[in-house]
Amino acid sequence: MLKYLFALAMVFSIGATYAQDSDSLYLRQNYDLKEYRIPMRDGAKLFTVVYTPKNSSGKAPILMNRTCYNASKFTDYKLKSYPSEFLLHDGYILVFQDVRGRYMSDGTFDNMRPNIPGNNRKNKNEIDESSDTWDTIDWMIKNIDGNNGKVGIYGISYPGHYATAALPDAHPALKASSPQAPIADFFFDDFHHQGAYLQSYTAAFAVFGYQKDSLTRQPWYIDKIKRFYDNPPADGYDFHLRLGPLKNITEKYHYDNFFWKQIVEHPNYDEFWQKRSILPHLNNIKPAVLTVGGWFDAEDLYGPLNIYKTIEATSPKANNTIVMGPWAHGGWARENGKTIHNHIYFGDSISTFYQKEIERKFFAHYLKGEETHPLPEAYMFDTGVKKWRTFDAWPPKEIDPITLYFGKKGQLSINEPTDAEATFEYVSDPMKPVPYTSQTEGLTFTPRRFMSDDQRNASRRPDVLTFETEILTQDVVLAGEILSKLKVSMSGTDADFIVKLIDVYPNDHPNYEHNPENIVMGGYQQLVRSEVFRGRFRNGFDKPEPFVPNEPTDVNFRLQDVLHTFKKGHRIMIQVHSTWFPYIDRNPQKYVDNIYMADESDFIKSTIKVHGSSSIEIGNSLDCCQPPVMHQTEEIIKN
Repeated sequence: MLKYLFALAMVFSIGATYAQDSDSLYLRQNYDLKEYRIPMRDGAKLFTVVYTPKNSSGKAPILMNRTCYNASKFTDYKLKSYPSEFLLHDGYILVFQDVRGRYMSDGTFDNMRPNIPGNNRKNKNEIDESSDTWDTIDWMIKNIDGNNGKVGIYGISYPGHYATAALPDAHPALKASSPQAPIADFFFDDFHHQGAYLQSYTAAFAVFGYQKDSLTRQPWYIDKIKRFYDNPPADGYDFHLRLGPLKNITEKYHYDNFFWKQIVEHPNYDEFWQKRSILPHLNNIKPAVLTVGGWFDAEDLYGPLNIYKTIEATSPKANNTIVMGPWAHGGWARENGKTIHNHIYFGDSISTFYQKEIERKFFAHYLKGEETHPLPEAYMFDTGVKKWRTFDAWPPKEIDPITLYFGKKGQLSINEPTDAEATFEYVSDPMKPVPYTSQTEGLTFTPRRFMSDDQRNASRRPDVLTFETEILTQDVVLAGEILSKLKVSMSGTDADFIVKLIDVYPNDHPNYEHNPENIVMGGYQQLVRSEVFRGRFRNGFDKPEPFVPNEPTDVNFRLQDVLHTFKKGHRIMIQVHSTWFPYIDRNPQKYVDNIYMADESDFIKSTIKVHGSSSIEIGNSLDCCQPPVMHQTEEIIKN
């Protein structure tokens, strides 16, 4: 068990796999390894691992990864496919650094440390991830022999955030950054989705919520993880339901966890969270940026899409590219031969194509000056026809928007409004919540498979509204942003809303070779895109408000972006419901100021009506309900 826990902690959220022995041998034969403690402006020293090519014929660029997941694991001549074998063989100076407060680095760790605008600060104690990156780069180009004065940075998940945080006030030697599955804002990524808490991440707090006592190469929080995994339950749904309200998590598991305490004390999008968003600081970006994400990333889909769009809006002269492929979290960092998510096959060697033809050429061009074919603005994988497409802009302008309307008897119409006076009703019971997956899963750090899961189990529940089109007579391409425009009323005073876009396969669709015997692809209802919205935030994530019982109310929210062709012979389906457990915590449905403090008695059934004037808009850029990260005042950013 202890070995399992250590492995879990080591690879959490980075999407990396262990390297082959041949990679280790190649490293030993071709690289020299050194460890440094690089001084920051405030006197703290950050632990840094450096691999320098032995026989470089000229000056080599520096390729850096800043991590909260232990740079020491890269000191054994095994890089665990991180970076890819193509970058490994291209002769970069490879750098891995513990961020401030983690493992062998000095200082105190802060989750999503607020950015302080302006790098030339008179006060040397004004530090953030941008200044730490700046100081590291400045030291490296002056002290590491054989470098060409150019630096690139990359990272997946939290390290992807550090690659993003390096962009504001960037060091002039930083020429290229690749944020991959990056966290942009913890109120919308990972631990929250649009105000709702991701209860399935509960065990992950052990990794992020404890400060170390001294410099260490080992995870100091391992005993905290063991609170969950010493006797892990076979059924996560049952475990979390029996656990009861979130306040019981505080009492039983996270009573000494500083990050959990912060989340409990800040249930709304207040100044605490707003300061931790990196998006308002992505202005006047100078380095080239390659942002990478996976369409089936249950953790960080918001981050890559919104980082790309923010840089596009604020820095129109920046070399800014986005890549979205058929991967779960960090899936592009490994090649399994066949790209399969859950039960869906998408093609062969897709990660290799990305590593070789996109990522490798990006860094070679901006760090080595190699003449490569320019990358398109957007390299996007169509998850319906299962092929790459390129666009001059994202969202694409050449694909027509589509609006889906709800109709009686579960009908879903395309671009044709139906009966606006109709109502569709279900009873939401938080004591019997809708499971987020059709499969039984144990206690997970982060769920991965469900993002393309079969929704037939949900469509048969009475607390799930299901609407579907007739069989399509031609292909229908959905591309761009998705906006759910619901008009709802309820007997309670609060509710969550989950909206799912689903591809319904023909009944005669053949099984894939890899399908288990119990998985039948005929009639499969593949989840394509989904999102949750906590209804209390309908007028602002910083302004929670109860609903007035039985009063029709607009609830508009985004489902993130999509590129999916619904093929001829398929159907388009929309599902709407109000629980999604235990991926999302349960809304009591009786308004309470802080759901993290709710009592068992606060959880009530609610009769919820969705009115016929509701619709789902898909395509291009939809001007609605941007989270307030894009509209913060200068005063909040400064302070």
